[in-house]
Amino acid sequence: MQGERHLEPQKCSVPLAVEVVSLLRQFGSVVALSGVSLEIRKGEFFSLLGPSGCGKTTLLRVIAGLDLPDGGLIRISGRDAAEIPAHRRPVNTVFQSYALFPHLTVSDNIAFGLRMKKIAAAEIVDRVQRVLALMQITELATRKPAQLSGGQKQRVALARALVNEPEVLLLDEPLGALDLQLRRQLQVELHQLQRKLGITFIMVTHDQEEALVMSDRIAVMNGGKIEQLGSAREIYERPRTRFVAQFIGQCNLFKADVRPANNGDILARTELGEFSVSNVSKDPTRPGSFMAIRPEKIQLLGGATCGMKNSFAARIEGFTYCGAETRYRLLAGQQTVNVVVMNREASAVFQPGETVQCLLPAEHLILLDA
Repeated sequence: MQGERHLEPQKCSVPLAVEVVSLLRQFGSVVALSGVSLEIRKGEFFSLLGPSGCGKTTLLRVIAGLDLPDGGLIRISGRDAAEIPAHRRPVNTVFQSYALFPHLTVSDNIAFGLRMKKIAAAEIVDRVQRVLALMQITELATRKPAQLSGGQKQRVALARALVNEPEVLLLDEPLGALDLQLRRQLQVELHQLQRKLGITFIMVTHDQEEALVMSDRIAVMNGGKIEQLGSAREIYERPRTRFVAQFIGQCNLFKADVRPANNGDILARTELGEFSVSNVSKDPTRPGSFMAIRPEKIQLLGGATCGMKNSFAARIEGFTYCGAETRYRLLAGQQTVNVVVMNREASAVFQPGETVQCLLPAEHLILLDA
C-alpha cells in the first residue's frame, strides 16, 4: 500500500541533487528500505555502502524510477520524482553488467539513447565524438562489444550514460567485474572524471576501499537503514556503531564500562585494564558500550615498559609481512588484538612468543554504541 507522502521543507542550504524523505520499500515480509532519509548535494560524489541485502541497490533503483517506493518521498533537483516517469528523470544508470548491445558498434551504443530522444543527427555525431574523446576511446568507435576488454566496456557504458548529459549519474557496482589492478586504475579515473564534469555521482558498492577512495560522503547501510552518514575520514576515524567499525576496515573491539574522568576525558574499564579516552562526544552514562581502535593506531613497545598509562602486555602469536607494512596478531588474556606496523628501515621485528607492550593513544580510542 502506498504510504503517506511527507512534504517536508528542504533544510539544507547547499543545492540538493537528490533528497530522500522517510523512504519505505518492502518485498513481501522483507523490508528493503525502512524510513531512509538523506540529502545528496549537487556536484557530490556520494556512495551507498553496505553488505549484500542492505537495501543500497533498492534505493538506487527507486531514485532511477526502476522501482516504486511503498512510502516516503524523493525529490530530484527539488522536484517530486513521483511526477517524473523513469524515462524522463534527469538521471542515467551505469550497471555492473555494462548492458551494451552486442550487435551495435561502440559509437552506435553511445548514440542509442540520443536517437530514442529524436535528437538531430548532426548534434548526435558531435556529442558522441566529444564523449568518445572524454573517455579516451575514440579509436574504439567502430568496434563491437565482443572486441573490447572489460575496462573498455566500462568506459563505453560510462560514455553512453554521459552523452545524455544527466544531472545525476547512478553507478551500480560499476567496477565490480574488473580485476583488482584495473579496478584501482579506474577508481582514480572515475573520481577525476566526476571532478572534471561536476555531475552528481551516486555509487552503490560493497567495497569499503572503493568507497573511501572515491567518495565525498558515504552512507553506510545495514538492514534497510542508514547506520552512519559522513565523509570518508569521519566514517573511518570515528565510526558510531560496532557494525560500521567492523565493516569499514579492521577494528579491535573491547567490551567496556565507561565513566567521566576529572580532566574531561572518559575512563573505559575493560578486561585488559582502564583506559583514558579523549575526543569523545558520546554520552558516558550510556551502558553497553564498546571501546575500539584501528590496528594501525596501536603502538608496539618492547623492553621493560610495564605500568605505562593506556597500555597492556600481550604475546605475539604471529605476523604477516606485507611489503609496506607488517600485520601482527597478538593475544592479551583471552582477547585477540590485531596491530599494523609500517615497515621502515630501522623498524624492530617482533617474533612469535615475544611479550610486548601495546600502547593505545587516548586520542585514537573510540566509544561505540552496542
